[in-house]
Amino acid sequence: MMNRRTVLAGAGTAGLVGLSGCLGLAGLDEHASSPAGVERAIRDDTGYEQTEVEEIPIDEGVDLLLYEESVTVLNHLTEHEKTVDMGPAGRQRGAVFLLLTTPQVSVAGQEFNPVGEMNTEELVELVEDNYDDISNITHEEDDDVSLLEQDTTQSRFSAEATFDGTDLDVYLHVTEAVESNDDLLIAIGVYPEYVQAEEEANVRSLIEGVIEDVDEMDGDGGNGDGVDDDDAESDDESDGDDQEDDEDADAIEI
Repeated sequence: MMNRRTVLAGAGTAGLVGLSGCLGLAGLDEHASSPAGVERAIRDDTGYEQTEVEEIPIDEGVDLLLYEESVTVLNHLTEHEKTVDMGPAGRQRGAVFLLLTTPQVSVAGQEFNPVGEMNTEELVELVEDNYDDISNITHEEDDDVSLLEQDTTQSRFSAEATFDGTDLDVYLHVTEAVESNDDLLIAIGVYPEYVQAEEEANVRSLIEGVIEDVDEMDGDGGNGDGVDDDDAESDDESDGDDQEDDEDADAIEI
């Protein structure tokens, strides 16, 4: 499985570490973002479930001449998942939509968080460099999209991923960062090539439905494809509780 935290650590603190002493002296040694979300109506229409809102604290220390200074950056990751056709792996929770917020850090008008200046190819390189289970990322095309009512670039990449021991071709969508309150926000979507016809449009809808707030967790039991609780219980009776547990355990992570 792929670990989300590795790439997010790099994205959230690159450029801050070398300046931590100066930032600390300026009283700017702690920085926190606020989580973002997607309108519930858009989630319902696309079949994606909000599954987790995760705090990702990054602490970086730098040894200075007479003392050690540290900078703490608190990023937030809002995760959405959906059950889709995974080809040889069957139907699994294999479509993922992520929202990363990382704080803007500026002194005297100079921005120290480089995420805001990165294009999509630079951002996706962080993914390729830090994940063992995703490789051969190839740029496919760019498109304009509206994210938080700001025009930005969304790029689609093809890639090879490993899912539960099975090799799988996937598409990866990454946006350039936009401003969200005092933060920078990036949207990432991943799904198997098998379901491009539906999920590419869904990812765009999710991007355009991003809001600067996040609501309470969905209460549908983690089925990930928009099924109501009663329907999910009926499925459990016919398919067995073990199958649902397996689906939850095998969700693609990125």
